[in-house]
Amino acid sequence: MDDDGRACTDIPESACREEAGNFFRHVGALALSKTADGLIDPKLVLSWLILQVGAPPSLVGLLVPIREAGALLPQLLTAGALRRLPQRKWAWAAGAAVQGLAALAIGTAAIFLSGQAAGLTIIAALAVLALARSVCSVCYKDVLGKTADKSRRGTATGMAASLASAVVLLFALLLTLGLIERLSLVTAAVFLAALAWLTAAVVFVGLKEAPGATEGGKAAISAALENLSYLVSEPQLRRFILVRSLLTATALAPPFMIAAAPPVSALPLGAMVMGAALAGMLSSYVWGRLSDRSSRKVLVFAAASGGFALAMTYALAIAGWLHPLYALPLMIFAIMVAYQGVRLGRVTHLTDMATPEKRAGFTALSNTIVGLVLLAGGVFTIIAAIAGAIVVLAIMAGMTLIGGILALGLEEVQS
Repeated sequence: MDDDGRACTDIPESACREEAGNFFRHVGALALSKTADGLIDPKLVLSWLILQVGAPPSLVGLLVPIREAGALLPQLLTAGALRRLPQRKWAWAAGAAVQGLAALAIGTAAIFLSGQAAGLTIIAALAVLALARSVCSVCYKDVLGKTADKSRRGTATGMAASLASAVVLLFALLLTLGLIERLSLVTAAVFLAALAWLTAAVVFVGLKEAPGATEGGKAAISAALENLSYLVSEPQLRRFILVRSLLTATALAPPFMIAAAPPVSALPLGAMVMGAALAGMLSSYVWGRLSDRSSRKVLVFAAASGGFALAMTYALAIAGWLHPLYALPLMIFAIMVAYQGVRLGRVTHLTDMATPEKRAGFTALSNTIVGLVLLAGGVFTIIAAIAGAIVVLAIMAGMTLIGGILALGLEEVQS
């Protein structure tokens, strides 16, 4: 690194010398992890799989809440214990390995079990997977902040997301073409996700991470109380959490967009997965590069594009033009592009906003509060049942646009 003419901006010289190799390990491990996420997506893939094995349809409604809340809510309690680790790459690798084992359990259940037994086993394995993911989430921003230069963090996450989306797109093409029996293909994809997570664990262990401070490690309750105090002492963190909470609308919207469309025969699984994968592949790298320049502006632009997509979907639904085979896929593609921007912008912003001593606490607090918000998002199902999915879209469009306005008040943390 000494002879390439580039100086690191916020990591020590010892870490700077290893930064190039660490950068590609971040890209590789994160691409594998994100590929696994796409292959085992609870909103699309697992929802379809759990019905194919004969599980009660009521279990489908548990998938996304368990996956999202399980990955976020425990973090306020686990951050203190993880802070005691001088090298947190080991915790991330362990979390990735457990996710791989949980995916193996899901695939095995799909082959050897059926009915309620299969459904409950898949739900239980997904809960374990979500808890392991929560450990990875607490640790990742901290490790990224120690091993990758500030000017390339968004690029690493964006590049990884684009690579993963390309693999998931291939999976979607296979689903669409029908060359392989669909249940066999989906089950094989679950096993491939397991392999991807296990490989990601091995890649991540190879990071050159210098031991960090451990004096912040505390018992779960005291650490949680200290993290909660950041809501009082850190106004920028408060605003960031509020912005991120409002922008959860981009994640929650797709089912309601589908429900707002005129009823026709069910959309093919492949078409839905393909739309999400294309959005990720075409936009993630761009969002990541832009995040390295200004994560604040990325959040503003992503909110604006998401609000526009939801408002357009609302208008098309009111006019009766939200055709499930034409307009709807385009709108879902648009909201997924916005969703990618929100994801990459908020990861980069939180990583660059926090000091090394506070990064794990900021992450845990933010993720726990957003996990509660996602659980509370179940109220949209009630609103849809009473007033219709179109009303939910109008509310979500407003949330997203307000989130973008509030994001204008965030600091330029890349400066």
